[in-house]
Amino acid sequence: MKKFLALMFMWMTAATWVSTIGVSTTCVAQGNPTTSTNPTTSAAEPSPAERSIAEAQRTIGEKPEQYTGYNLLATALIHRARETSEARYYAQADNAIEKSLQLAPNNFDTRKIQVSILLGEHEFPAALDAAQALNKQSLDDVMVYGLLTVAYAELGDYKDAETAAQWMLNLRPGNLPALINAARLRELFGDIDGSYELLQMAYDSTPPTENEQRAWLLTQMGHLRVASGNTDAAEKLLQQALASFPSYPLSVGALAEVRIAQKRYEEAVVLLRQRYQATSRTANLFDLAKALRLAGHEGEAKQAFAEFESKALLESSKKDNSNRELIFYYADYAKQPAKALKVAEQEYAWRKDVYTLDAYAWALHVNGQDVEARKQIETALQVGIRDAKLFRHAGEIALKSGDSVAAQNHLRQSAELNTADSEQARVELASLLGARSR
Repeated sequence: MKKFLALMFMWMTAATWVSTIGVSTTCVAQGNPTTSTNPTTSAAEPSPAERSIAEAQRTIGEKPEQYTGYNLLATALIHRARETSEARYYAQADNAIEKSLQLAPNNFDTRKIQVSILLGEHEFPAALDAAQALNKQSLDDVMVYGLLTVAYAELGDYKDAETAAQWMLNLRPGNLPALINAARLRELFGDIDGSYELLQMAYDSTPPTENEQRAWLLTQMGHLRVASGNTDAAEKLLQQALASFPSYPLSVGALAEVRIAQKRYEEAVVLLRQRYQATSRTANLFDLAKALRLAGHEGEAKQAFAEFESKALLESSKKDNSNRELIFYYADYAKQPAKALKVAEQEYAWRKDVYTLDAYAWALHVNGQDVEARKQIETALQVGIRDAKLFRHAGEIALKSGDSVAAQNHLRQSAELNTADSEQARVELASLLGARSR
């Protein structure tokens, strides 16, 4: 891991990683993206993905007997899925791929796009199997290594994700998808500043015409600033992202996170309503319900939580689900620990990334199984991630396990990150230190 991080020094969900893999790596110097601008609320022109969809459809109309038009259409639809956070575009992309394969069975490029769709649909095990098969066919395909990086990371196999990402750079130094994958891994490994630098490099290499890609990069950079407690810098980046790509759901959600950290809960509610109205993903409803409660709208929050639970249960058996959110709902809001653990065990059975380990550990903790909970949360932290919520969970679990020294250490780490989760950690840390002094 250290070797990888050193070489990489020269990016919340799978769909966003996937649509960067085939992006142009044209280098255009853009400067430092920190100028504050006012967000607008509606786009006047078709988005980049919408333009690409139209171009692909024209290509198909002109040459319906060729597979290339369908590949272009599928790629554009994957991009559109990221622009809108709407999963339905993956199904449309899959239809385009089926037509492409009818015209050119087992075409290598088509199969790569097919893996991208699987990743976007969170079918990570199937995507990994397919990407490994492609890798055996061609050991020097950069995009295949990008697909492998995403699949391995989403399943929690960070060592193999690291190796695949390094191959991306070995084969094509400085390519944009590799920089983005490396930035995400750096964040997971705890190097927030290094992750930000790589995203800055990627931003500087993205042409001004790629406004959604630039907004996505700015949003990831804003996320890193929020994670390190710098809400002012985060807000500037997110405002710039929204100026570049108005009403972008990812940026709107990230700005709401900033407002919550600033205790501007009513504004967070407005933003999260806007996002949920634009894209009614179940996880977005959970975020809205939490913000409504923070803003004191108990009746609306209760209704939103109930609707969230119903929707989450309907999709719980699918790979593209809101199970982690459902776990925290049952553990922290509904106070139904047995249900939290049942969902956590279901999710843990097929993926072991740091966030799933955290959710599983928390479910174990609220069910009084703190020995196993501590094992799982420590496994997550061993990856190197620096996340206030994970540190706080680790502190509470350690305290319940009787290890006040470890609890103090984890709670202090959470508090120092100065995020929304840090405040609760400070309260618990003060209580712990007060108890020890008595």
